[in-house]
Amino acid sequence: MSLDRSRRPEAGAAEVPGPGERWGAADEVRPSGAPLTDFDPDSAPALSLGGATHYPGPAGARPLDDDAYARLVANRAEAIAPILDAAGPAAQAGPAGTAAPGAPGFCPALGPGLIVALDVDGTILDRDGRVSDRVHAALSRLDAAGARIVVSTGRSVSASLPVARHIGVRHGWMVCANGALTLRLDPGLERGHEVVDSVTFDPAHVISTLRRAIPEGIFAVEVPDEGFLVTRLFPDGELIEDQRVVSYEEIVSRPVNRVVLRAPAMSLEEFSGLVRSTGSSTVEEYSIGWTSWLDVAPEGVSKATALAGLAARLGTDASQVVAVGDGTNDIEMLRWAGLGVAMGSAPDSVKASADIITESVWHDGCAAVLDALVDLLTT
Repeated sequence: MSLDRSRRPEAGAAEVPGPGERWGAADEVRPSGAPLTDFDPDSAPALSLGGATHYPGPAGARPLDDDAYARLVANRAEAIAPILDAAGPAAQAGPAGTAAPGAPGFCPALGPGLIVALDVDGTILDRDGRVSDRVHAALSRLDAAGARIVVSTGRSVSASLPVARHIGVRHGWMVCANGALTLRLDPGLERGHEVVDSVTFDPAHVISTLRRAIPEGIFAVEVPDEGFLVTRLFPDGELIEDQRVVSYEEIVSRPVNRVVLRAPAMSLEEFSGLVRSTGSSTVEEYSIGWTSWLDVAPEGVSKATALAGLAARLGTDASQVVAVGDGTNDIEMLRWAGLGVAMGSAPDSVKASADIITESVWHDGCAAVLDALVDLLTT
């Protein structure tokens, strides 16, 4: 979902485990200072990456020190190794950079056949809208090894492009709007990108049904490369995209990639109950975050369906895909990928859908998994 609003806060304290020891759940991690970054949003407002500052997080969290991070990488390598072993050596029999036909499980090889699909908010981007030095370094290692890094997000195109550019993905692919939009990135194109796949639906029935249930809600639809059409402005900081207030009649007048419903004054419990009372067939594919925010996608569309189409286009398959995420909109992606990784701050339903769980974004959990994977595949 846009800006991935399904995060949970961290609290408490725990010792950092050594290799082979169980890494604690997110609520056992010790928060401790400001994130590493080479990007200062205050000094470059035109390149604001956003960040979900409206959801609770560990105030003053710091990254792990170098020794603790090294132990985390070793711990994640120990978690991944059995998954690689289970695939067996036959799984590596395909040409370099491609998956062996019909290969089971997770059987990656460094090269262009390996797809690394990364959620944005809460996965590579922290609550302050920053990407840590360790994430940058891990992505650079993967890029040098020839892997394809794919930003896979609920964000709109306009909110995703600055993130892709910031992490160095200027040539390649991006999945936006929870899978409804797939883009090819190339600086040589007029806008630096082109939409190669777009799935839309008629929003009229969905919006009219939800409007009867939650008349005070704010409705929005995404218009690629333009931002959002909204029935009224969202609370400050919740959308970094442009917003244009339009009438209800205009917002239901054309096919869209996504519908967003926000009810700022309503509790999550009440909001969820009202949405579910309308019936799942009414709201197509939907996800609700930790706050009263609803994303509605075209029926049958998810990050997983978009990535499956992209993998086929690139001549690879799920056995060569690692996916990392933390939101309920990542569940299908984590289940589909050869290696699905849930962030430590993810809800239990997301963790249950993953092959392994890593640390939170505040402790470079995504970077640790990527570093561990490269280490395993190069030894």
